[in-house]
Amino acid sequence: MSHTSEVAAMRQQIALEMDAMRRGLLGISTGTARHAFIHARMERIGTYHDTLAHSIGEQAATLVVCTVYMQAMEQDSACDTYDRI
Repeated sequence: MSHTSEVAAMRQQIALEMDAMRRGLLGISTGTARHAFIHARMERIGTYHDTLAHSIGEQAATLVVCTVYMQAMEQDSACDTYDRI
């Protein structure tokens, strides 16, 4: 697998974890169950970040994770705005 493909695959995994985390925040579960679910997603994202950092460097890996996070949160805002209409 090429370096670019590895980064793209890792970025996709991060996006999936962010989406699951976002859905967990919006879901019906509360308290400890919700916290554990979100914590597990954040741990996985941290692992993906570390793997990316070894491949593309710490700053680039942080940029990937932050970009995916912002996209996930913007998606959430767009859904909230749409739901209020």
